[in-house]
Amino acid sequence: MTNISVAPGTEISLHFSLSIIDGDEVDSTFGGKPATFVFGDGSLLPSVEAKLLGLTAGAKETFTLEPQDGFGQRNPGNIQRFPLSQFAADMVLEEGLVISFADAARAELPGVVSEVGEDHVMVDFNHPLAGRNLAFRVEILSVSAQADTKS
Repeated sequence: MTNISVAPGTEISLHFSLSIIDGDEVDSTFGGKPATFVFGDGSLLPSVEAKLLGLTAGAKETFTLEPQDGFGQRNPGNIQRFPLSQFAADMVLEEGLVISFADAARAELPGVVSEVGEDHVMVDFNHPLAGRNLAFRVEILSVSAQADTKS
C-alpha cells in the first residue's frame, strides 16, 4: 500500500493543538475527535496548509507561526472609542468582556472591552490572536485520495 502524502485535494485526518508561544493552549483535538478536511477547502489557514504539504500518516510536527502567517498583526485602528451612554445602563462593563456588535453589512462582529472610562468605553476588534507568535502541533493520522479524484 502506498503511503500518500498531503497534497491539494487529499483528505487528511489529524490531531492538532494551537498554543501561544510561551503561553496557553488555545485549541486542541488531542484527546478528542480528530479534525478531517480536504486540503485546500479553507478549513486551515493557507500558511498552515503549506507546512503540511508532503507529510504522510504518522508524521508528528510542531511549527511556529509568525503573526503574518496566523491571524495578522494587531491594528491600532481596530480599537474604537464609544461613548458610555451608547451602552445599556444596566450593562456591567469590564475589561475582557466580549460584546457582539453589527458591522456595516449587519454581520456579527465581536469586540473585547479593553478600557472603561468615566464617559467612554474602548473596544478592541482585533482578533484575540493577532500579533501573537503561535505554535501549531500536528499529528497526521491518515491521508487519502478523495473518492471523486481521478486515479
